[in-house]
Amino acid sequence: MTGMGASLGRIGALILRYVYLFKGSWPRTLELAYWPTVQLVIWGFITQHFLGSSAWLAQASGVLVTAVILWDVLFRGQLGYSISFLEELWSRNLGHLFVSPLRPWEFMAALTVVSLLRTLVGVLPAALLAGPLFGASVWDTGLPLVAFFGNLMLLGWALGMAITGLILRVGLGAESIAWAAIFILAPISAVYYPVDVLPSWLQSIAWALPPAYVFEGMRAVLFGEGFRLDLFLMALGLNAIYLTAGACIFLWNFRAARIEGRLLQMGE
Repeated sequence: MTGMGASLGRIGALILRYVYLFKGSWPRTLELAYWPTVQLVIWGFITQHFLGSSAWLAQASGVLVTAVILWDVLFRGQLGYSISFLEELWSRNLGHLFVSPLRPWEFMAALTVVSLLRTLVGVLPAALLAGPLFGASVWDTGLPLVAFFGNLMLLGWALGMAITGLILRVGLGAESIAWAAIFILAPISAVYYPVDVLPSWLQSIAWALPPAYVFEGMRAVLFGEGFRLDLFLMALGLNAIYLTAGACIFLWNFRAARIEGRLLQMGE
């Protein structure tokens, strides 16, 4: 076969290759529908909230800007942990690290510090620009900002541990989960609207997640209701559970990967 027929054959073979690639990797297939669905759900709930809360619009700018910055803390906390781990896989360095006396918990501790540094570098410029650009500042929350920041970072680390554990189990085919996983929480984390906007069956799920307490607490502070200690303690308690679960998931999968010799095989 020559000419156009040969070209069509090669094009068809390449298309088939990518079809098989998606068929063999459920994270890649899920990602196709994932982002449009999440965006639709988030902005649908925001619209519902604004339609029923006209008085809320007077302070919406400051609350939304603060919510965006705090959400970025959670996103960058998780991504900073996961990407630091993935960089070791991409460079095929994970096996070399653990030929040394490095212990898994020491590796996890280092990743949490790097995640914190990445988050601060990413979020601080945006927080400093919010006032001059939009007339709304995250610093208006005062000292409670430390509590909000801390709780969101704890959950980011917990998710990072769980995701890196999954990558150790599944391999780099699950790499896209590191970028997408956090956004599945966005619609039910009450970032831009209160929990009571959600359908009743989703509210119970939202209250099982620390961000719902953090963002409800943020709105309470910005609307002059003061710092809600009960919301802070609930978020802290849930974070302790999720952080323990995330660490266990990572350590269990790490042990399995070391026994099966997968630490030296992972990489690009």
